[in-house]
Amino acid sequence: MRDMTRLNVYLLAALIAAGSNAASGIAEADAVADFYKGKTLSIVVGHQVGTGFDTYARVLARHMGRHIPGNPTLIVQGMLGASGITAANWLYNVAPKDGTAIGAWVQTVPLDPLMGGTASKFDAVQFNWIGNLESSVATCVVTARTGVKSFGDLRVRETLFGSTGGGGALSQFTLAAKNLLGMRAKLVTGYQGAASVGVAMQNGELEGMCGANTSFISSFWASEVASGTFKVILQLNGPKRADLAGVAHADELAGSNEDRQVLDLVYGPLILGRIYAAPPNVPAERVKALRDAFMATARDHQFLADAEKTKLEISPMTGEEVAAHFTRYHATPKGLVERAIKAVRE
Repeated sequence: MRDMTRLNVYLLAALIAAGSNAASGIAEADAVADFYKGKTLSIVVGHQVGTGFDTYARVLARHMGRHIPGNPTLIVQGMLGASGITAANWLYNVAPKDGTAIGAWVQTVPLDPLMGGTASKFDAVQFNWIGNLESSVATCVVTARTGVKSFGDLRVRETLFGSTGGGGALSQFTLAAKNLLGMRAKLVTGYQGAASVGVAMQNGELEGMCGANTSFISSFWASEVASGTFKVILQLNGPKRADLAGVAHADELAGSNEDRQVLDLVYGPLILGRIYAAPPNVPAERVKALRDAFMATARDHQFLADAEKTKLEISPMTGEEVAAHFTRYHATPKGLVERAIKAVRE
């Protein structure tokens, strides 16, 4: 009888604890809903309007508000500068820390401090990572005017590749192919983004670009690739894709295992194709609400139909998974980091 009494006490305690936790969870959800009700949440994009980053953010903004408690209105705002670093600096140091602002930029931006960048004023590990919409595979693309048929031709013929700033992602991807894989490339900088580079390729001003995601190609360059005007010449990261079966892969061209490790530091983060972050010090319950809403949106039938209509590839990661990737890259041995820094510089 005494054992039964003790068991009943334990069961009662467990039920009370469960009820308390449930009540606490409901109270947190109510508090988050109360906060976001009637508010506007800004998605600040550090890249040119008309690029994949802008398009992904606009499709996300049309649907994510339904999944955030309180149903705030989402708007997309552009903030150009330093290939996305300006937007990241703003989000980290200036943006409100209350969960009403998140940012999106190319995956090389959070690695800028690691790679010796001096313009970045943030610690990437301290961002509250919300998630990633696309586990990207990126490529180098050249125009048919070059006469280039394979990557081997690029080791012989100097080709004009376009980019934004000297330290931007498109520059880094091009220079790594030049310095580690032997591609003869002349880098032309000063373009606003991938969309501007594409226009310059179409009018003959440029001959190539490194860093074009397969989703960007299918959304913006599908007709050019289908017609042969643009040719995909190199896959930079990820497993070999069936639709790129005749295209060289960077890992296949690397001269040594150490070169492949350096390429992984430069090209590996491309898997984080469309990342979203909140500033540090946002209340934990709001970070959780944003992460949950992000993943719910990524599975939402209306969102997926919208993405398919816009020809966007959706292969999401959680905020925790994104954070783990950046933590791993920031733990890279110093020697490999130094080699990578040299590889992405002229």
